[in-house]
Amino acid sequence: MAIAPLYLTAGVRELERAAGDAQPPLMERAGAAAAALAARIAPTDAKDVLVLAGPGDNGGDARIAAERLRELFFRVTVASRPQEIPPARDWALVIDGLFGIGLGREVTGDYAALVDYVNRQRCPVLALDVPSGLQADTGRVLGCAVRATHTLTFIALKPGLLTLDGPDHCGEVAVDTLGLAVEKLVPPSAWVASPALFAGVLRPRPRNFHKGQAGSLGILGGAPGMTGAALLAGRAALKLGAGRVYVGFLGREHPLDPLMPELMVRHADEVLGLDLDALVVGPGLGTTGHAETLLGAALASELPCVLDADALNILAESDDLRSACLRRRAETLLTPHPAEAARLLGRSTPEVQADRVAAAQALAKRFNAHAVLKGNGSVIAARDGHWFVNASGHPGMASAGMGDVLSGLLGALLAQRFSGESSLVLGVHLHGAAADALAASGTGPVGLTASEVIDSARRLWNTWLRESRSANPSEQA
Repeated sequence: MAIAPLYLTAGVRELERAAGDAQPPLMERAGAAAAALAARIAPTDAKDVLVLAGPGDNGGDARIAAERLRELFFRVTVASRPQEIPPARDWALVIDGLFGIGLGREVTGDYAALVDYVNRQRCPVLALDVPSGLQADTGRVLGCAVRATHTLTFIALKPGLLTLDGPDHCGEVAVDTLGLAVEKLVPPSAWVASPALFAGVLRPRPRNFHKGQAGSLGILGGAPGMTGAALLAGRAALKLGAGRVYVGFLGREHPLDPLMPELMVRHADEVLGLDLDALVVGPGLGTTGHAETLLGAALASELPCVLDADALNILAESDDLRSACLRRRAETLLTPHPAEAARLLGRSTPEVQADRVAAAQALAKRFNAHAVLKGNGSVIAARDGHWFVNASGHPGMASAGMGDVLSGLLGALLAQRFSGESSLVLGVHLHGAAADALAASGTGPVGLTASEVIDSARRLWNTWLRESRSANPSEQA
């Protein structure tokens, strides 16, 4: 997988300025690229194309695309208002060129009527740059938005295409750089999460290796009635390569895992006294005083920690624990869903979702941590300011235990001494990619279970490691 840069609107505008007086002009290039893609996706037995052209540069791109399609013998209707659309026409294709990345207000009036018209068509819909009505930086729908089957985005990917509502409106996304050496002109705002970003740290194990080199992980959680969460995290950690995994339960009962007897079960207090390389705190932890004490001890340690689920809820309620998190020298990973992120930031969930990138960055800064804001297009913010959007995964992952599996995967990577940033980016992407692989093979998406993702993640992780060896043939296994 190639490394894919992301650019916010301000960065795209800077790229446009850096291109200067490029010949042919960028608008000519965009229109020609749009026409070429439109010709490929239009049905071969139909020629009627509707082009919706708005008032700005996006409309200019659309009008040039219309001219090029006419040269290819398509019958093209260009419209800017509902009244200009011929009634009762069966379109081969609709091109959406109403609004691009500069839209800053809600779509209303005639434009809203055009969006509604497009969304009622059964033909392919090609959006230019971004579907009209979608905010390019956040993926937020501004009143209403076109639901495209294809989106051709120009110059570079925009984060709004990949997060929140973006994936439900964009369809299949293609990028045309319009011939610009994008990353040489302007540094990216962010990147799409992928193993290619961390190819330098992905290495197969040497033959002369023992389990101590794979690290020891402690998991604190599994209060009475919630033991399954901690066991899921433990199973995921073992199967992603942690050398030893200790599951520390808060209750008096320490249930053995009949499916994975390799997990070593203890009381949670005992786990904190072991020789560990990393901690996961939160799966099934509960919010009792004992749970708060355990979280405080974890934050006071020098161990890299993953904080998930109830650990996040406890952290949100305690100024003392937030201060302890801020003071940590060891790396901390936070994995909230939007409601947990809202509690951590003292905001409402809609406020968090309105700008997921800003919310993830605020979490990283507020807690001196690497944070992933989970959801459609999870946003990952490292504590040094880097950020990423993850495009793997699907709605079938909205099922019980998925977060516990993610925390176990992340803990395993930390125990194997991957950095906090690389652990979070690789782990989040692996989690979604494992679910994607299962769906592609017929398991899910509906009905997919968290347990099934674990083995898929192990297979995929080993594939990445083998591929890293092939990319570096001089290295010895």
